[in-house]
Amino acid sequence: MEPVSALLKTLFVKDKKLGLFLVSVLSSRAVNMKVVAPKIGCNANNMRMADAAAVQSALGVTDGASVTPYDLANDKGNTVKFVMDKDAANASSLSFLPESANKSNINKDEFMAFLTSINHEPTLVDFSDVGEASAAPAAASEKPAPKKAAPKPKEQNTSERKEDVNLLGVSARKETEFADWYTQVITRSEMIEYYDISGCYILRPWSYTIWEKIQGFFDAEIKKLGVENAYFPLFVSQHRLETEKDHVEGFAPEVAWVTKSGQSDLAEPIAIRPTSETIMYPAYANWIRSHRDLPLKLNQWSNVVRWEFKHPTPFIRTREFLWQEGHTVFATKAEADVEVRQILALYRRVYEDLLAVPVIEGVKSEKEKFAGGLYTTTVEAFVPATGRGIQGATSHCLGQNFAKMFHIEFEDDKGEKQLAWQNSWGLTTRTIGVMVMVHGDDKGLVLPPRVAPIQLVLVPIPFKDETPADLIAKGDEICNQLKAAGIRVKLDDRLNYTPGWKYNHWEMKGVPLRAELGPKDIKNRSVRLVRRDNGQKVDVAWDQLTETVLSLCQTIQSDMLERARTVRNGCNAEVDNWNDFMPALNQKKTVLTPWCERTDCEEDVKNKSAAYVDESITLSGSAKTLCLPFERAAPAENSCCFNCGQKATKFALWGRSY
Repeated sequence: MEPVSALLKTLFVKDKKLGLFLVSVLSSRAVNMKVVAPKIGCNANNMRMADAAAVQSALGVTDGASVTPYDLANDKGNTVKFVMDKDAANASSLSFLPESANKSNINKDEFMAFLTSINHEPTLVDFSDVGEASAAPAAASEKPAPKKAAPKPKEQNTSERKEDVNLLGVSARKETEFADWYTQVITRSEMIEYYDISGCYILRPWSYTIWEKIQGFFDAEIKKLGVENAYFPLFVSQHRLETEKDHVEGFAPEVAWVTKSGQSDLAEPIAIRPTSETIMYPAYANWIRSHRDLPLKLNQWSNVVRWEFKHPTPFIRTREFLWQEGHTVFATKAEADVEVRQILALYRRVYEDLLAVPVIEGVKSEKEKFAGGLYTTTVEAFVPATGRGIQGATSHCLGQNFAKMFHIEFEDDKGEKQLAWQNSWGLTTRTIGVMVMVHGDDKGLVLPPRVAPIQLVLVPIPFKDETPADLIAKGDEICNQLKAAGIRVKLDDRLNYTPGWKYNHWEMKGVPLRAELGPKDIKNRSVRLVRRDNGQKVDVAWDQLTETVLSLCQTIQSDMLERARTVRNGCNAEVDNWNDFMPALNQKKTVLTPWCERTDCEEDVKNKSAAYVDESITLSGSAKTLCLPFERAAPAENSCCFNCGQKATKFALWGRSY
């Protein structure tokens, strides 16, 4: 018989591999980690109650004991999976412990509708075989009360003060709590604000300014190649989107459709662009008639929407993102091939020269290339903390396939009709996320000087109870001196914050240099400079400050790239057989192997690596080809594929990836 009402208690747990879970079960159930873990597909050895930092970061709740499913409304990034007792779903009304949460006798259907509205539909799990609790249920996500005396007030206050400090800084550790660390860094450094539509985020000025630096560099460079900017519509008709079969199949699961105008259904659904080939190429067919119309080189800076179903991560995998997409047309394949590599070299410069992130240039496998294209080249970055590769940017040769579909033809100098050769290439705001993941530390962001919105912040340090007017005046003078040399500077003259608070604030935001100016510095006619990337300090005379800051910015930029390159190189392994492949991969490395280039072999590696079990590690996910690196020559004539044993034709870089 169905229960009329169900009373539920809620546990907020964290699995090392699978992330965060909110589990609501009938209050009468005797549940613990050993019971819950297998029920939700986890290993009990990897599961713990989520700590206060995780509760605060994911749900915006400071007291873990008061968590209820209604707090999932604060999980804008869909980082928490919701599991509910199957028997509770049969009730007509629901109530949640603790009673202070004031969530009693809620209509079950209204509750389910609420969950749907916030994209947190529950996974229903059968807990009916779990025994009854022997005593009244504990508060939602508390552990059973210990038998020892309660903590001393002094110790409790110390903990609370530490938690208050962590709300300004970073409480999660990058090496052991990467997902929480990343969320805290990008929100507390004021780069990202979460939005009420899953997978969509607000880029605050601190991150958008970095995007503008990338835009400025890349836009100037492509104009040197004769590329012009244009803008094409956001919408594409269903007919046009489906013109190129392989292309639309590659994007079909991610396409968002507009089906209504007000209360009226549209005669034909309209797609929001996931990319712009099918929007731009009908116009190209109208514009191109003769070989004299070629080459045509256009770029647009825009947004696109791809309705990702994978776990959304700000900057890295989002449903809407900013990018540039170049679409060019040539008379010959040779011209198209040259431009593919020219653009790829510019993408490498964005990562290495601007963001100080080392990348590997290469070509994608047939399985991983752009849908409908001839071949795809890529720059691949690597995140050592997670042991995952990440595609940085791609430059595609589309061949003549799209020209055939969209009738992009020209008359050559002999008067004969020819199909055009086409390229497309794109770079997104993912660049910012990669930079954060590679350089950030347990204090927050670490920004390369070339893209930092502020390259130096000057903090006056007055003596206690003294007016800082003279210090502020001199600080303003020094800042104007540095601004005249093109250095991006800020004077933090706020009087309601201490110097120590300001240090933490600007370290969190990743400003490359901090200048400290106190009464002793005024007397010595100097300032103290502190590097964000390594903490080194140096006292510099006023008359040498501009030259020193300019030099330090160059040094910091170079040092950050070389440190990242050294770490990345240490995370590369080279093997020639399957037995060595998985152990290397599970050491958080990318793996270079001789390979046969066959798609069915790549599928086999993916399936075998996904099924590989090693209880000693917490990594998850299958291996895939990241690229076939240009820097590596072909394998020796008698080389065999590391997996299938057939003749090896290329070296492939494999890894887990985002």
